[in-house]
Amino acid sequence: MTQNPYLARLSEAGVSVWLDDLSRERIESGNLADLVAIRSIVGVTTNPSIFQAALSKGHAYDEQVRELAARGADVDSAIRTITTDDVRRACDVLAPTFEATGGLDGRVSIEVDPRLAHDADKTVAQAIELWKIVDRPNLFIKIPATEKGVPAIAKVLGEGISVNVTLIFSVERYEMVMSAYLDGLSAAKAAGHELSSVHSVASFFVSRVDTEIDKRLEAIGTPEALALRGKAALANARLAYAAYEQVFEIQPWFQTLAEQGAHVQRPLWASTGVKNPDYPDTLYVTELVAPHTVNTMPEKTLEAVADHGDVRGDTVSGTAAASQEIFDQLAAVGIDLPDVFQVLEDEGVDKFEVSWNELLDATAEQLREAGPKA
Repeated sequence: MTQNPYLARLSEAGVSVWLDDLSRERIESGNLADLVAIRSIVGVTTNPSIFQAALSKGHAYDEQVRELAARGADVDSAIRTITTDDVRRACDVLAPTFEATGGLDGRVSIEVDPRLAHDADKTVAQAIELWKIVDRPNLFIKIPATEKGVPAIAKVLGEGISVNVTLIFSVERYEMVMSAYLDGLSAAKAAGHELSSVHSVASFFVSRVDTEIDKRLEAIGTPEALALRGKAALANARLAYAAYEQVFEIQPWFQTLAEQGAHVQRPLWASTGVKNPDYPDTLYVTELVAPHTVNTMPEKTLEAVADHGDVRGDTVSGTAAASQEIFDQLAAVGIDLPDVFQVLEDEGVDKFEVSWNELLDATAEQLREAGPKA
Protein backbone atom coordinates (compact mmCIF):
# COMPACT_ATOMS: atom_id res chain seq x y z
CA MET A 1 0.00 0.00 0.00
CA THR A 2 1.20 3.51 -0.81
CA GLN A 3 0.38 6.83 0.74
CA ASN A 4 -2.09 9.15 -0.93
CA PRO A 5 -0.03 11.76 -2.84
CA TYR A 6 -1.98 14.82 -1.61
CA LEU A 7 -1.68 13.83 2.04
CA ALA A 8 1.95 12.80 1.55
CA ARG A 9 2.62 16.28 0.17
CA LEU A 10 1.05 17.76 3.28
CA SER A 11 3.34 15.67 5.48
CA GLU A 12 6.37 16.69 3.42
CA ALA A 13 5.46 20.34 4.04
CA GLY A 14 5.85 19.78 7.78
CA VAL A 15 2.21 19.11 8.75
CA SER A 16 1.48 16.03 10.85
CA VAL A 17 -1.82 14.54 9.70
CA TRP A 18 -3.98 13.29 12.58
CA LEU A 19 -7.44 11.76 12.58
CA ASP A 20 -10.11 13.43 14.69
CA ASP A 21 -12.06 10.27 15.45
CA LEU A 22 -11.79 6.93 17.23
CA SER A 23 -14.01 3.92 17.79
CA ARG A 24 -13.54 0.30 18.71
CA GLU A 25 -14.87 -0.72 15.30
CA ARG A 26 -12.22 1.43 13.61
CA ILE A 27 -9.51 -0.30 15.66
CA GLU A 28 -10.80 -3.88 15.37
CA SER A 29 -11.57 -3.69 11.64
CA GLY A 30 -8.03 -2.60 10.85
CA ASN A 31 -9.29 0.72 9.49
CA LEU A 32 -7.03 2.77 11.76
CA ALA A 33 -3.98 0.76 10.67
CA ASP A 34 -5.04 1.23 7.03
CA LEU A 35 -5.26 4.99 7.48
CA VAL A 36 -1.72 4.96 8.85
CA ALA A 37 -0.61 3.01 5.78
CA ILE A 38 -2.43 4.92 3.03
CA ARG A 39 -3.59 8.27 4.44
CA SER A 40 -0.43 9.50 6.22
CA ILE A 41 -2.19 9.38 9.60
CA VAL A 42 0.36 9.75 12.41
CA GLY A 43 -1.93 10.59 15.35
CA VAL A 44 -5.47 10.43 16.71
CA THR A 45 -7.54 12.88 18.74
CA THR A 46 -10.69 12.10 20.70
CA ASN A 47 -13.19 14.12 22.69
CA PRO A 48 -16.44 13.46 24.58
CA SER A 49 -18.52 13.94 21.41
CA ILE A 50 -16.48 11.32 19.56
CA PHE A 51 -16.83 8.78 22.37
CA GLN A 52 -20.55 9.48 22.67
CA ALA A 53 -20.99 8.81 18.94
CA ALA A 54 -18.87 5.65 19.06
CA LEU A 55 -20.70 4.07 21.98
CA SER A 56 -24.13 4.85 20.56
CA LYS A 57 -23.54 3.01 17.26
CA GLY A 58 -23.42 -0.71 16.55
CA HIS A 59 -22.55 -3.51 18.94
CA ALA A 60 -18.77 -3.27 19.35
CA TYR A 61 -19.09 -2.47 23.05
CA ASP A 62 -21.92 -4.86 23.97
CA GLU A 63 -19.75 -7.64 25.38
CA GLN A 64 -17.68 -5.30 27.53
CA VAL A 65 -20.81 -3.56 28.80
CA ARG A 66 -22.24 -6.95 29.84
CA GLU A 67 -19.02 -7.80 31.67
CA LEU A 68 -18.99 -4.44 33.45
CA ALA A 69 -22.66 -4.80 34.39
CA ALA A 70 -21.99 -8.26 35.81
CA ARG A 71 -19.23 -6.79 37.98
CA GLY A 72 -21.56 -4.08 39.24
CA ALA A 73 -19.57 -1.24 37.72
CA ASP A 74 -21.07 2.22 38.06
CA VAL A 75 -21.47 4.41 35.00
CA ASP A 76 -18.41 6.60 35.59
CA SER A 77 -16.05 3.67 36.04
CA ALA A 78 -17.61 1.90 33.05
CA ILE A 79 -16.99 4.87 30.78
CA ARG A 80 -13.45 5.26 32.12
CA THR A 81 -12.73 1.59 31.42
CA ILE A 82 -14.26 1.60 27.93
CA THR A 83 -12.64 4.81 26.74
CA THR A 84 -9.19 4.11 28.17
CA ASP A 85 -9.25 0.63 26.63
CA ASP A 86 -9.92 2.14 23.20
CA VAL A 87 -7.22 4.77 23.62
CA ARG A 88 -4.68 2.20 24.85
CA ARG A 89 -5.32 -0.02 21.83
CA ALA A 90 -5.04 2.95 19.48
CA CYS A 91 -1.74 3.86 21.15
CA ASP A 92 -0.53 0.36 20.37
CA VAL A 93 -1.56 0.69 16.70
CA LEU A 94 0.42 3.91 16.48
CA ALA A 95 3.41 2.71 18.53
CA PRO A 96 5.58 2.07 15.43
CA THR A 97 4.98 5.66 14.30
CA PHE A 98 5.85 6.89 17.79
CA GLU A 99 9.15 5.00 17.63
CA ALA A 100 9.92 6.07 14.06
CA THR A 101 9.38 9.77 14.81
CA GLY A 102 11.27 9.78 18.10
CA GLY A 103 8.08 10.45 20.04
CA LEU A 104 6.98 13.44 17.97
CA ASP A 105 3.95 11.67 16.49
CA GLY A 106 2.19 8.34 16.87
CA ARG A 107 0.14 9.86 19.67
CA VAL A 108 -3.44 9.43 20.85
CA SER A 109 -5.31 12.01 22.94
CA ILE A 110 -7.86 11.42 25.69
CA GLU A 111 -9.68 14.30 27.36
CA VAL A 112 -10.34 14.84 31.02
CA ASP A 113 -14.00 14.91 32.06
CA PRO A 114 -15.34 18.20 30.62
CA ARG A 115 -17.30 18.80 33.83
CA LEU A 116 -13.92 19.56 35.43
CA ALA A 117 -13.05 22.35 32.98
CA HIS A 118 -13.32 25.02 35.68
CA ASP A 119 -11.68 23.06 38.51
CA ALA A 120 -7.88 23.04 38.27
CA ASP A 121 -7.18 20.62 41.13
CA LYS A 122 -9.63 17.96 39.94
CA THR A 123 -8.37 18.34 36.37
CA VAL A 124 -4.81 17.64 37.53
CA ALA A 125 -5.90 14.63 39.58
CA GLN A 126 -7.83 13.09 36.71
CA ALA A 127 -5.04 13.78 34.21
CA ILE A 128 -2.61 11.85 36.42
CA GLU A 129 -5.16 9.05 36.84
CA LEU A 130 -5.78 8.72 33.08
CA TRP A 131 -2.03 8.74 32.40
CA LYS A 132 -1.56 5.83 34.79
CA ILE A 133 -4.59 3.85 33.53
CA VAL A 134 -3.70 4.04 29.84
CA ASP A 135 -0.03 3.46 30.68
CA ARG A 136 1.41 4.27 27.25
CA PRO A 137 4.22 6.75 26.53
CA ASN A 138 2.48 7.92 23.33
CA LEU A 139 -0.57 9.24 25.18
CA PHE A 140 -1.64 12.88 25.28
CA ILE A 141 -3.92 14.11 28.06
CA LYS A 142 -6.29 16.75 26.68
CA ILE A 143 -6.98 19.69 28.96
CA PRO A 144 -9.20 22.62 27.92
CA ALA A 145 -7.52 26.03 27.93
CA THR A 146 -10.10 27.62 30.19
CA GLU A 147 -9.00 30.15 32.79
CA LYS A 148 -8.81 27.37 35.39
CA GLY A 149 -7.38 24.93 32.88
CA VAL A 150 -4.23 26.94 32.17
CA PRO A 151 -2.61 26.46 35.63
CA ALA A 152 -3.66 22.80 35.53
CA ILE A 153 -1.77 22.43 32.25
CA ALA A 154 1.44 23.65 33.86
CA LYS A 155 1.02 21.32 36.84
CA VAL A 156 0.34 18.25 34.70
CA LEU A 157 3.35 18.97 32.47
CA GLY A 158 5.39 19.41 35.64
CA GLU A 159 4.55 15.78 36.46
CA GLY A 160 6.29 14.75 33.25
CA ILE A 161 2.98 14.06 31.50
CA SER A 162 2.48 15.05 27.86
CA VAL A 163 -0.48 17.36 27.23
CA ASN A 164 -2.72 18.28 24.32
CA VAL A 165 -4.12 21.70 25.24
CA THR A 166 -7.57 21.98 23.67
CA LEU A 167 -10.31 24.58 23.09
CA ILE A 168 -8.00 27.49 22.27
CA PHE A 169 -9.73 30.26 20.33
CA SER A 170 -7.78 33.49 20.87
CA VAL A 171 -4.14 34.39 20.42
CA GLU A 172 -4.22 35.98 23.88
CA ARG A 173 -5.24 32.68 25.49
CA TYR A 174 -2.70 30.84 23.33
CA GLU A 175 0.06 33.08 24.70
CA MET A 176 -1.03 32.07 28.22
CA VAL A 177 -0.92 28.43 27.15
CA MET A 178 2.62 28.76 25.82
CA SER A 179 3.71 30.37 29.08
CA ALA A 180 2.07 27.51 30.99
CA TYR A 181 3.99 25.05 28.82
CA LEU A 182 7.29 26.72 29.63
CA ASP A 183 6.38 26.87 33.33
CA GLY A 184 5.50 23.18 33.18
CA LEU A 185 8.79 22.27 31.51
CA SER A 186 10.72 24.20 34.16
CA ALA A 187 8.81 22.38 36.90
CA ALA A 188 9.36 19.02 35.21
CA LYS A 189 13.09 19.70 35.01
CA ALA A 190 13.21 20.70 38.68
CA ALA A 191 11.37 17.48 39.58
CA GLY A 192 13.96 15.40 37.76
CA HIS A 193 11.94 14.49 34.66
CA GLU A 194 13.68 14.11 31.33
CA LEU A 195 12.50 17.04 29.21
CA SER A 196 12.96 15.12 25.96
CA SER A 197 10.12 12.79 27.02
CA VAL A 198 7.60 15.62 27.56
CA HIS A 199 5.62 16.71 24.51
CA SER A 200 2.71 19.07 23.96
CA VAL A 201 0.49 20.43 21.23
CA ALA A 202 -1.79 23.46 21.44
CA SER A 203 -5.13 22.83 19.72
CA PHE A 204 -6.36 26.01 18.08
CA PHE A 205 -9.98 25.70 16.94
CA VAL A 206 -10.53 27.04 13.44
CA SER A 207 -13.89 26.61 11.70
CA ARG A 208 -15.98 27.65 14.70
CA VAL A 209 -14.37 31.11 14.51
CA ASP A 210 -15.73 31.65 11.00
CA THR A 211 -19.13 30.26 11.97
CA GLU A 212 -19.54 32.73 14.84
CA ILE A 213 -18.00 35.77 13.16
CA ASP A 214 -19.76 35.19 9.80
CA LYS A 215 -23.08 35.15 11.67
CA ARG A 216 -22.25 38.51 13.25
CA LEU A 217 -21.03 39.97 9.95
CA GLU A 218 -24.28 38.97 8.27
CA ALA A 219 -26.24 40.62 11.08
CA ILE A 220 -24.30 43.86 10.50
CA GLY A 221 -25.02 43.47 6.79
CA THR A 222 -22.92 46.28 5.33
CA PRO A 223 -20.86 45.63 2.17
CA GLU A 224 -17.69 46.07 4.23
CA ALA A 225 -18.87 43.50 6.78
CA LEU A 226 -20.07 40.96 4.22
CA ALA A 227 -16.75 41.17 2.35
CA LEU A 228 -14.99 39.83 5.47
CA ARG A 229 -16.92 36.56 5.66
CA GLY A 230 -14.72 33.46 5.66
CA LYS A 231 -11.54 35.37 6.48
CA ALA A 232 -11.46 35.49 10.29
CA ALA A 233 -10.58 31.87 11.08
CA LEU A 234 -7.54 31.70 8.83
CA ALA A 235 -6.33 35.11 10.01
CA ASN A 236 -6.72 34.01 13.64
CA ALA A 237 -4.78 30.77 13.11
CA ARG A 238 -2.05 32.55 11.16
CA LEU A 239 -1.64 35.09 13.95
CA ALA A 240 -1.37 32.17 16.37
CA TYR A 241 1.45 30.73 14.28
CA ALA A 242 3.25 34.08 14.39
CA ALA A 243 2.92 34.01 18.19
CA TYR A 244 4.35 30.47 18.17
CA GLU A 245 7.36 31.67 16.16
CA GLN A 246 7.98 34.51 18.62
CA VAL A 247 8.05 32.20 21.63
CA PHE A 248 9.77 29.12 20.26
CA GLU A 249 12.14 30.59 17.70
CA ILE A 250 13.07 33.98 19.17
CA GLN A 251 12.55 34.27 22.92
CA PRO A 252 15.50 33.07 25.05
CA TRP A 253 13.38 31.26 27.71
CA PHE A 254 12.58 28.36 25.44
CA GLN A 255 16.07 28.28 23.91
CA THR A 256 17.51 27.58 27.36
CA LEU A 257 15.04 24.72 27.88
CA ALA A 258 15.73 23.41 24.37
CA GLU A 259 19.39 23.06 25.24
CA GLN A 260 18.21 20.70 28.01
CA GLY A 261 16.19 18.56 25.61
CA ALA A 262 12.83 20.37 25.48
CA HIS A 263 10.62 20.26 22.40
CA VAL A 264 8.51 23.06 20.94
CA GLN A 265 4.81 23.00 21.70
CA ARG A 266 3.42 22.53 18.20
CA PRO A 267 0.31 24.40 17.04
CA LEU A 268 -2.49 21.97 16.18
CA TRP A 269 -5.32 23.04 13.89
CA ALA A 270 -8.54 21.54 15.23
CA SER A 271 -12.15 21.90 14.09
CA THR A 272 -10.95 21.82 10.49
CA GLY A 273 -14.14 20.43 8.96
CA VAL A 274 -15.69 23.17 6.82
CA LYS A 275 -19.20 24.00 8.04
CA ASN A 276 -20.19 26.50 5.34
CA PRO A 277 -20.87 24.71 2.01
CA ASP A 278 -19.96 27.91 0.15
CA TYR A 279 -16.32 27.48 1.22
CA PRO A 280 -13.87 24.93 -0.25
CA ASP A 281 -14.05 21.71 1.77
CA THR A 282 -10.27 21.67 2.23
CA LEU A 283 -10.00 25.35 3.22
CA TYR A 284 -8.75 24.82 6.77
CA VAL A 285 -6.11 22.36 5.63
CA THR A 286 -4.53 23.72 2.46
CA GLU A 287 -4.53 27.31 3.77
CA LEU A 288 -2.89 26.36 7.08
CA VAL A 289 0.24 24.59 5.87
CA ALA A 290 3.33 25.43 7.91
CA PRO A 291 6.31 23.59 9.40
CA HIS A 292 5.96 22.07 12.89
CA THR A 293 2.15 22.02 12.85
CA VAL A 294 -0.52 19.35 13.23
CA ASN A 295 -3.86 19.22 11.43
CA THR A 296 -6.40 16.88 13.02
CA MET A 297 -9.21 16.16 10.57
CA PRO A 298 -12.57 14.43 10.71
CA GLU A 299 -12.66 11.61 8.17
CA LYS A 300 -14.81 13.59 5.71
CA THR A 301 -12.17 16.34 5.54
CA LEU A 302 -9.35 13.79 5.36
CA GLU A 303 -10.98 12.16 2.34
CA ALA A 304 -11.60 15.54 0.69
CA VAL A 305 -7.90 16.37 0.96
CA ALA A 306 -7.00 12.89 -0.31
CA ASP A 307 -9.25 13.48 -3.32
CA HIS A 308 -8.41 17.04 -4.35
CA GLY A 309 -6.25 18.80 -1.76
CA ASP A 310 -4.21 21.52 -3.45
CA VAL A 311 -1.14 21.54 -1.21
CA ARG A 312 1.05 24.43 -2.40
CA GLY A 313 3.60 24.45 0.39
CA ASP A 314 3.74 26.91 3.29
CA THR A 315 0.62 29.12 3.29
CA VAL A 316 1.13 30.60 6.77
CA SER A 317 4.63 31.98 7.27
CA GLY A 318 4.89 35.69 6.56
CA THR A 319 1.12 36.30 6.71
CA ALA A 320 0.95 37.98 10.14
CA ALA A 321 0.67 41.56 8.88
CA ALA A 322 -2.10 40.72 6.42
CA SER A 323 -3.90 38.70 9.08
CA GLN A 324 -3.71 41.56 11.57
CA GLU A 325 -5.18 43.85 8.91
CA ILE A 326 -8.20 41.53 8.65
CA PHE A 327 -8.63 41.67 12.42
CA ASP A 328 -8.44 45.46 12.31
CA GLN A 329 -11.12 45.50 9.62
CA LEU A 330 -13.34 43.17 11.68
CA ALA A 331 -13.07 45.49 14.66
CA ALA A 332 -13.78 48.50 12.43
CA VAL A 333 -17.11 47.07 11.22
CA GLY A 334 -18.19 46.33 14.79
CA ILE A 335 -17.07 42.78 15.61
CA ASP A 336 -16.29 42.43 19.34
CA LEU A 337 -13.50 39.88 19.08
CA PRO A 338 -12.99 39.29 22.83
CA ASP A 339 -16.70 38.54 23.12
CA VAL A 340 -16.52 36.16 20.14
CA PHE A 341 -13.74 34.16 21.74
CA GLN A 342 -15.43 34.00 25.13
CA VAL A 343 -18.69 32.83 23.56
CA LEU A 344 -16.83 30.14 21.61
CA GLU A 345 -14.97 28.91 24.69
CA ASP A 346 -18.16 28.75 26.75
CA GLU A 347 -20.00 26.95 23.95
CA GLY A 348 -17.11 24.52 23.47
CA VAL A 349 -17.11 23.50 27.13
CA ASP A 350 -20.91 23.27 27.14
CA LYS A 351 -21.02 21.10 24.01
CA PHE A 352 -18.51 18.64 25.43
CA GLU A 353 -20.36 18.56 28.74
CA VAL A 354 -23.65 17.86 26.95
CA SER A 355 -22.00 15.03 24.99
CA TRP A 356 -20.50 13.65 28.20
CA ASN A 357 -23.88 13.69 29.93
CA GLU A 358 -25.46 11.96 26.92
CA LEU A 359 -22.67 9.37 27.13
CA LEU A 360 -23.39 8.89 30.85
CA ASP A 361 -27.11 8.46 30.21
CA ALA A 362 -26.67 6.05 27.31
CA THR A 363 -24.09 3.95 29.17
CA ALA A 364 -26.23 3.84 32.30
CA GLU A 365 -29.12 2.53 30.21
CA GLN A 366 -26.89 -0.11 28.58
CA LEU A 367 -25.63 -1.21 32.00
CA ARG A 368 -29.23 -1.54 33.24
CA GLU A 369 -30.25 -3.59 30.19
CA ALA A 370 -27.20 -5.84 30.48
CA GLY A 371 -27.40 -6.27 34.23
CA PRO A 372 -29.10 -9.03 36.19
CA LYS A 373 -32.88 -9.12 35.74
CA ALA A 374 -35.08 -8.94 38.82
